[in-house]
Amino acid sequence: MNNLEKYNATFIEVFGVTVEQLSDLTFQSISQWDSIGHMQLIASLEAAFEIMMDTDDLMDFNSYDRGKEIMNKYDIKI
Repeated sequence: MNNLEKYNATFIEVFGVTVEQLSDLTFQSISQWDSIGHMQLIASLEAAFEIMMDTDDLMDFNSYDRGKEIMNKYDIKI
């Protein structure tokens, strides 16, 4: 599984969405992505990619697309 597939699978598992919905996802755009869902997403991404995100990145991770940029900071190319 490549990084994009792993990234997508994490969103799909945590939020129960389809691949087609991913590109439009933003924080609170769906009921599942509330503050609790956000922490579940971050924890799942950290586990999947074996990283630990900085607090600033946790706060700035507000969309599917922005998340890709943040992951790049941890040398994870998506």
